[in-house]
Amino acid sequence: MKFSLIYARAVLIIGAGLLIMAPCRAFSASNSFAPPSGKTLLLVGQDRDTIARYVRVTGNTPGGTMVYTSIQKSEGLAGASEYGAGPQDANALLQTYPNSVIQVGLYMVDGLDRTLAGTYDANLKILAYWIKKADRPVYLRIGYEFDNPENHYDPKQYKQAFRYVVDFMRKAGVRNAAYVWHSYCWTEISSRQWMDWYPGDDYVDWFGASIFSTPDQLWTAMSFVKLSRQHHKPFMISESTPWGMYTGRAKTDFLNHLFVFIKQQHVEAFCYIDSNWDVMPMYHGQHIGDARIEESADTKKIWFNEIDQDRYLKASPDLFRALGWRRHP
Repeated sequence: MKFSLIYARAVLIIGAGLLIMAPCRAFSASNSFAPPSGKTLLLVGQDRDTIARYVRVTGNTPGGTMVYTSIQKSEGLAGASEYGAGPQDANALLQTYPNSVIQVGLYMVDGLDRTLAGTYDANLKILAYWIKKADRPVYLRIGYEFDNPENHYDPKQYKQAFRYVVDFMRKAGVRNAAYVWHSYCWTEISSRQWMDWYPGDDYVDWFGASIFSTPDQLWTAMSFVKLSRQHHKPFMISESTPWGMYTGRAKTDFLNHLFVFIKQQHVEAFCYIDSNWDVMPMYHGQHIGDARIEESADTKKIWFNEIDQDRYLKASPDLFRALGWRRHP
């Protein structure tokens, strides 16, 4: 899907001397379910219980929620799945948040070759059925963090597998999915190296990035935003949490840098992971910290001073229409 894109380069400053080249553009919604120009779709994750607690304590229902599954098992779609990082329960999210979109992380590590061989077609069929049943915009991150060294995705195989999944969804009649190409964005690599993994404009609807550290990681993300604009794609912060930050000052600085980046780079979607990482068995001993906004008066104040602005799209009966999707009668 092509986008109308008009932008000029402007020099801006973020935080402690971070230089940003920000695109100023008019951006129109399309079948990729990008928000109207000047708006940012707000999503919160990343498991059923974390999302429920956020909504209960804050009284705020985000414009989207997050769930994870794998191409190897398609778990967490038809029923709840728990592997030490909070329950993944896609159906519960559909039922509990009827006016919110869903962002799905599709894990594919060590599964590219078998994906291409058709081994997981039955699981892709389950995923396609679930997306269609959702009857709302679904943002599918195929093989998320493609350039994370721990995922060891071969670029050629990754591109082929990404296309395979998209082609499968299209042949299955999926019309409400947008496909996200999600970079780890931890250390900057050249645009040429990123493009080694690029499946192509006909297969990618969004560019996405992980943001776990500021302000340094924002330099890398800025380069990826620039690449997204060159390909006329909207940009999503696909995963974001204050990684390894334990002081209130560190967390508030993280949020402040992030919010300035969102405004200056005209980020179209922002996904925040509101988890208490240190109590989750899967992350025990990794010292990631407690990212819950609602646990600190300071972070809560900064958070709501920002997301209460008109810029941020939250749950609403009109949200899907604003994103270019009409529910089936």
